[in-house]
Amino acid sequence: MGCAKPSDSVARNRLGQGGAVAEIPLLPETTVREAGTGPALSLREEPAAPLVFTLDVTRVIERESLDISVWGSPDGADWGAKPLLQFTRKFSCGSHQVVVDHWDQPGMRYLRAEWQVDRWVQSSQRPLFTVNLRVSEAQRHSAGIPS
Repeated sequence: MGCAKPSDSVARNRLGQGGAVAEIPLLPETTVREAGTGPALSLREEPAAPLVFTLDVTRVIERESLDISVWGSPDGADWGAKPLLQFTRKFSCGSHQVVVDHWDQPGMRYLRAEWQVDRWVQSSQRPLFTVNLRVSEAQRHSAGIPS
């Protein structure tokens, strides 16, 4: 089933460089049919502001689920034992945001997405989701976050 697409965003700046609020793809629009891992995104420096992760699910087949998480690494090799964040399980189209305002692991320099998909009916058809995941620094004044 297709869904209404959210408006496209263009990266204006890299995270951690100040100036305009950056919005960059952590997982560009991708159609997933099985478990996978996205490319690593290098942060130039540890973010100074909370990060906003926006997941858009734009296509889905009924009777299936998507679990997607974001992992962090200080070196791009060791991704730790638990994700930085786990979106709630998705069954339908929509846009979902999670704000991460602190890091449990200092020195975080890389991010990547991982996902699992499942169908809960017997079928020869594999799961199908089209998703994209973006990350940006939160604007302190507009998000109601004290400076």
